[in-house]
Amino acid sequence: QVQLVESGGAAVQAGGSLRLSCAASGDIFSNYEMGWFRQAPGKEREFVARILWSTYYADSAKGRFTISRDNAKSTVYLQMNNLKPEDTAVYYCAARSRMQGPYEYDYWGQGTQVTVSS
Repeated sequence: QVQLVESGGAAVQAGGSLRLSCAASGDIFSNYEMGWFRQAPGKEREFVARILWSTYYADSAKGRFTISRDNAKSTVYLQMNNLKPEDTAVYYCAARSRMQGPYEYDYWGQGTQVTVSS
């Protein structure tokens, strides 16, 4: 079974940058779609970005965030630049082997906290 472990979350000043990592176990990482989601207190979990062969971003992430993957290391990254207070949330890594509903992923990580202060 695939396991996902996020890291890299921290407290940062507005305008700063962070790089989140998600290390995945298993032998089928390369053909799994990987995604990043986030959830702020009192709000619904929302999509941030996903990647298989190409990338796709939420409007809130376009131009500031970059998702990438290193299949040799079985790791997916989320580079976040020009962070804003509204980016504050718990960020989750997810994986799935086929297209399903927008939030229907097979595996989820435990989450990593990102806090952006003004």
